[in-house]
Amino acid sequence: MIGTWPTVAADPMFRIQPVTALTPLDFDATSRYLEGETRIHYHEAGSGPALVLLHGSGPGVSGWSNFRGNFPVFAEHFRTVIMDMPGFGKSERPPLDRAYPRVAADHLARLMDGLGLEKAHLLGNSMGGYVALEFALAYPERVDRLVGMGPGGLAANVMGPDPSEGARRLSDFMRAPSKEAMEAWVDTMVANKQVVDDALIDERLANAMAPGALESAMAIFMSLAQHPEPVPLYARVKDIKAPTLITWGRDDRMLPVEGALFGYRQMPNAELHLFSRCGHWAQVERKDDFERLVIDFLTR
Repeated sequence: MIGTWPTVAADPMFRIQPVTALTPLDFDATSRYLEGETRIHYHEAGSGPALVLLHGSGPGVSGWSNFRGNFPVFAEHFRTVIMDMPGFGKSERPPLDRAYPRVAADHLARLMDGLGLEKAHLLGNSMGGYVALEFALAYPERVDRLVGMGPGGLAANVMGPDPSEGARRLSDFMRAPSKEAMEAWVDTMVANKQVVDDALIDERLANAMAPGALESAMAIFMSLAQHPEPVPLYARVKDIKAPTLITWGRDDRMLPVEGALFGYRQMPNAELHLFSRCGHWAQVERKDDFERLVIDFLTR
């Protein structure tokens, strides 16, 4: 997914506004590593309050693939760090002796230590949202504000099929990876089909088929079944006191929006924003609106 995301020029809802007219940040120039028993890769740019971006867990994902389009916008306001979560992108996979979100939360704490960050804003998409919420429970003193984008673990899907269409397509790809299976899965991520092109599919497929990538992803997903939480995340978020913005795409086919309501209702200091004409990738489909909403929330 090198380059910029395509937009729908005929629709003002998706037209790029001046706020996004910034020079794209270069992959290599912003690339960094935190050394240690598990090597963690990340990107960093900007100054000011710290903001850490945590990506989802779909095939071929990385921090850069999720957030590179938003990176220069957020770096105008924050010291912005895009983390390749453990086992994804260029980060090594650690031993999974617990469910992945708890393991990843501890490595996020290690990354923050390495960067000298006592506290940060966290923004997490899907699995990254799950990790951000687990981090807020384990390290409440280190969280300033939270943003969850269709966060995994929060949804209690009592009104739709389980697994969701997106989860089924993901499972299909993991069992029999192919370009057609990748296209079918990506189709469930978006409401606006024009943000998807062949370059996106080809790059995600190449990343997903890189040596060890499928095995790592499978181990990460399996850790959720092998180490189940005695109390689901959506029943524990009542203990998160940090100001929290939950965003969801109304047309999300991975984590249907109806599932957001129970978990959100448990959180004492949370707001919920629903994006129309939007699936699981609000940072892409509603890019400008999403960035303005997040910046306003984090700078109040």
